Amino acid sequence: MVCDRVLLCSFGGKNCPQKRITGLYSLMFYNVITYCVSYIKELIEKEDWSPYVNMTQHSNIKHVAMSATKIVLEWTKAVTFIITVTFMLLVFGLEQGLEHYQPTALYTFITWSYYMCTERVFVELFPHVLVFLRISAFEALELLYAPVLLRYYTISISAVLILVLLLYGQFRFAFMAAYMNVYLRTKEMISNCLLKLKNEQAILSRFRRASSEEIQNCDDVCAVCLSQMNRARITPCQHFFHAECLRQCLNNSHYCPICKREYTFC
Repeated sequence: MVCDRVLLCSFGGKNCPQKRITGLYSLMFYNVITYCVSYIKELIEKEDWSPYVNMTQHSNIKHVAMSATKIVLEWTKAVTFIITVTFMLLVFGLEQGLEHYQPTALYTFITWSYYMCTERVFVELFPHVLVFLRISAFEALELLYAPVLLRYYTISISAVLILVLLLYGQFRFAFMAAYMNVYLRTKEMISNCLLKLKNEQAILSRFRRASSEEIQNCDDVCAVCLSQMNRARITPCQHFFHAECLRQCLNNSHYCPICKREYTFC
């Protein structure tokens, strides 16, 4: 709603007949895309393709009622997916009923990116994207960085749009949006995901980062995963480990995996 008031029609305009239609159509299209992505993701991750349900885990006897229900459910989801995709192609192909659907490129980018940052399907995929990118600065903390980055983005976008609303004198709506989209989200981020990330970073910060020269002089592999090290942490006993490997070891023991000495810090 904040984005609708700021970016649709004229900036900060209150009365615009296309505003509500564009906002509703955009939300509908985003929901359809999310449903399609969710269904495809479910098919990719599916392990049991059998249409039957056994009476027990170790039995080969089929449960007729449950098997029939499963078959009907799977076919219903498949038919719904096909109809949904066909409907979207027809709507955009024939452009029927889209006379008042006039989003700008900026509006589409902001609303779609914000939607993806708050929709469960895309939120669950984001950590895998960070893992795939292999950004060394994250030091294998992608699962903790992902929710923080998503919330930072949504809070920042909301704050910028709220400032625009204030410039156009829409104080009541701006304060409501600030409370719900900025204050509450910031409070939730700090108390949950940001706190977990800070705790993990505090644990790793006790171990000094190895410089490039030290890694080259070491000329060795990580003793835990046996792979080369481009970035590493150094223990008090002067052993080198990947940050991820060191975190895994710290979850089980506070002793060095190589020399078995207890970690002591000055």
